[in-house]
Amino acid sequence: MKLSERLGREVPEADRPRPARLPSAQPERVAVADPLGDLKQRAQAVLFERLGGTLASRGFTSADLRREVNAELDVIIANAERLLSAEERREVVDAVADNLLGLGPIQPLLDDPEVTEIMVNKPDEVYVERNGRLERTNLTFHSEAHVRAIIERIVTGVGRRIDESKPMVDARLPDGSRVNAVLPPLTIDSPTLTIRKFSTTRLGIEDLIAGGTLSEAAAMVLEAAVAGRASVVVSGGTGSGKTTLLNVLSSFIPEGERIITIEDTAELQLQQAHVVRMEQRAANIEGLGAATTRDLLINALRMRPDRILVGECRGAETFDMLQAMNTGHEGSLTTLHANSPRDAIARMETMILMAGMELPHRAVREQIASAVDIVVQLSRLADGTRRVVQICEIAGMEGDVVQMNDIYKFAWDAGRDPETGRFRGGLEPTGIRPSFSAQLEAAGYPLPGELFSR
Repeated sequence: MKLSERLGREVPEADRPRPARLPSAQPERVAVADPLGDLKQRAQAVLFERLGGTLASRGFTSADLRREVNAELDVIIANAERLLSAEERREVVDAVADNLLGLGPIQPLLDDPEVTEIMVNKPDEVYVERNGRLERTNLTFHSEAHVRAIIERIVTGVGRRIDESKPMVDARLPDGSRVNAVLPPLTIDSPTLTIRKFSTTRLGIEDLIAGGTLSEAAAMVLEAAVAGRASVVVSGGTGSGKTTLLNVLSSFIPEGERIITIEDTAELQLQQAHVVRMEQRAANIEGLGAATTRDLLINALRMRPDRILVGECRGAETFDMLQAMNTGHEGSLTTLHANSPRDAIARMETMILMAGMELPHRAVREQIASAVDIVVQLSRLADGTRRVVQICEIAGMEGDVVQMNDIYKFAWDAGRDPETGRFRGGLEPTGIRPSFSAQLEAAGYPLPGELFSR
């Protein structure tokens, strides 16, 4: 069913998507005192000091740890000022065991649906992102060793390693959340841990419209463009929502096409039946077995794909992606980091040249202009929201310059709401009808002229 038909249906109130609340509209969080908190902290600290690195061992089971906690509690309770009931004792044992076997103090943050990113800078410095805004928490680790033990527990669980010889690692949790960890001496003060949580809610285009990410008219244009095999690059800064938008755009690919996805860390959730998912692999301890995004992309071309989706172009694979778009794989999609559509074109050119391709600048630009039809620019605004701020078409070359036409632009002059701080503007058409409209109409996806009327 097309977007225009879906939006025309009456949606029950309970099923309507809700736009994300802004931080200014949220009630103030009030901390609730835990009467057993001090006892839990002491038991945990003693256990961690005594067991040390054993806690990171995959062979150390929950039952083993609970036995250790019970034994330690016997000593601690004997010197405590109060007696514990059976229920209180079980609460302390469960809390300490879950903390030490799980992800420590940040486990509640992983369970909090409002938290989208967790950043551990130091044992006593933990930040989170809620609705696009950073805030510091009152959670703490016992020591740098505790932070490192949690990092090792994560990476060993997914078959990776991190140590002095390899002090940086990218991994993912079983739920798909993306993890990055760095150890000293690369970090000066402490081991650091960053977790970008994986959303369990699969967003649709209606959710993005309701949240103000893009307009209804722009969404209809993008739906027709993807379905009609226009090649799209999603551009934006870190945390601007590129992967989320790429996932939504992929839902417009018609059934019956063979889709191959290639990612650094698997995050895409495609809804089609015929999908092959590929994920790059780091080298093993001997330095062998690495499979880069470019390796996977070159191999994917031998797998009879109709569409190729690359999670992010960040190096030599950019050239191969453009080659694929130019040689029978139109309608492929990818993302890259850039601050504007013009910067996105420049970055693609730079990545191709840095990869050792000895091509004239004009030849590289011609490849880009021929392969890419649309650049969608995302931005995380000062109000914490993520918005599409530009949709540009690539209109060929003029001399040595890639020509770009803005189809939609964000209305910055609308200002901000004085109460919520939210930007009032949205995507507005520029009045330019894209040149690929004829291609889409021939493919059976005509675009009404009113979608581009100012």
